[in-house]
Formats: sequence, structure tokens, C-alpha cells
Amino acid sequence: MKTTLKAETRDGVVTKSDLNKMREQGKVPGVVYGKKVASTPIAIDEKELNALLRHHQHSIVEMDIPGKGKFPVMINGVQRDSLKRSLLHIDFHQINMDEPIRAMVGLEFTGESPAQREGGVLTALLHEVEVRCLPNDLPGSIAVDISGLELGGSFLAKDLQLPPEVELKTDENSVLATMLIPQKATEEAEAEAEEGGKTAETKGAETEGEAVGRD
Repeated sequence: MKTTLKAETRDGVVTKSDLNKMREQGKVPGVVYGKKVASTPIAIDEKELNALLRHHQHSIVEMDIPGKGKFPVMINGVQRDSLKRSLLHIDFHQINMDEPIRAMVGLEFTGESPAQREGGVLTALLHEVEVRCLPNDLPGSIAVDISGLELGGSFLAKDLQLPPEVELKTDENSVLATMLIPQKATEEAEAEAEEGGKTAETKGAETEGEAVGRD
């Protein structure tokens, strides 16, 4: 847990105008709560928060609140403006380092499949999975080795190589990625099949004509 996020307490009951003024000053209103921390309204520097969301959204960070001390937290919810996508509010959950947690972990696709050299296109359907483990065992990311993925094949959640202390909570049959067959090859196959069907029809017609002629 290397990232420290500084926060300041704020009044819990404020008007919409007060919240807008806070945001104009570069602060994002939020709340932190947990077993050892009573629900506390806070405000956080928007730049620090954006940096956290870009690089450590699902990781455990240390929150530092003057007068309340430092404790480990995880982001539990983010509210954004539907048009501007600016931050409106954020929730933090205080966690205990000796108790298992459930968290989302990002996937990192590695390796190169021979199918890609044949024109296959890798399509990622999921970019993160949910796991359960102790906070100190939470991985920063999970590798997805696609080197054995064949054309038309899929990589399932159950194919992930997880440490024994990390339990997968996402449905094990969820498709993480698939190797699509090249469109050109698909079109050629369809054209060949169609041509083959026409040829068969032509031969059938010729055979039928010959049979009629013999009659």
C-alpha cells in the first residue's frame, strides 16, 4: 500500500450551491465509512483523485485525514456528471487488513497467438474480474496469456492462472477474450460454399436433363 491520499473533513449537511462551490475550488466531495471509521464527509483534491482513478482505481490506498489518522481504504463508488464526466462524488470503504475483501482487478493481455499471424483478431470482452482475498494478497493486475488461443477460440475466466490465495468470484465460464476469424477468410469460405452449392445445383440440373433426354 504505497499510495497515500490526503483528505479533509467537511460539514455533512450542505446545500447544492455549497457543493458546486467546493467543486469550483478543485475539491470533490465524498464520504468514508467502515467498521473502525464512522461515516465521515470528506473533500479531496480533484487532481489527486483523478490520478488515483487513472492508475489505482481498484487498489488499496492509505487515507490521511487530519485529526482522524491514517487507515486503508478502497473506492466503493464514483459519481460523475453524465455529460462532462467530471467527478461529482466519491465513496471510500475503510477495510481491515486481516479480513478478506472482494475487489475488481484489471486484466493484462500478454503473449502472441499464432492465430494472430494468420490474421486473427483478438477481441477483449472483459477488462477486469472480481476476486476475493486478503488485502495484502490483492494483485495489481492479472495476466491473460493468449499465446495458446486458436482461431475462433475463447479464453474463459476459469483459464486464468491465479495464486492459491486469490479466489475468483467472476463466473468461471465468462468469456474474457476471443480470437476472431479473419473477415476475408470468412467471406472466401462463404463464397466457396455458395459456389459449391451452385455447382451442385448445375450438375443436378444437367443430370436431370440427361435423364429426361433419355426418356
